[in-house]
Amino acid sequence: MQPEERDPSYIWDMLEYARLALDLTRGISFHAYSHDRIKQLALERALEIVGEAARRVSERFRQNHPEIPWGVIVAHRNVLAHEYGEIRQERLWQTATEQVPGLVERLIPLIPPSPESL
Repeated sequence: MQPEERDPSYIWDMLEYARLALDLTRGISFHAYSHDRIKQLALERALEIVGEAARRVSERFRQNHPEIPWGVIVAHRNVLAHEYGEIRQERLWQTATEQVPGLVERLIPLIPPSPESL
């Protein structure tokens, strides 16, 4: 299987876990989040998966879709995966509440139609 053939799966993973990040922060304050270690760990993992999937998207696809901040997403994943002692919950919260909504909007059109809808 060529790398480009896997791109739809990676985009779907990005969208699914970006939506999960939104769900984890919806309806609660940063104060409540900062006192909920389970939500913190879940958000860390969701954003790490978004970044891992972005890292695996083919270079050709990335170049064809510059509206997605691929480098920023992958860099964020690297911090989460390798520098867990330095994770700032304020930054995760800000990412999830301010940047992820726009990412979700930009990812939705990149999902290919399902075979049932054709």
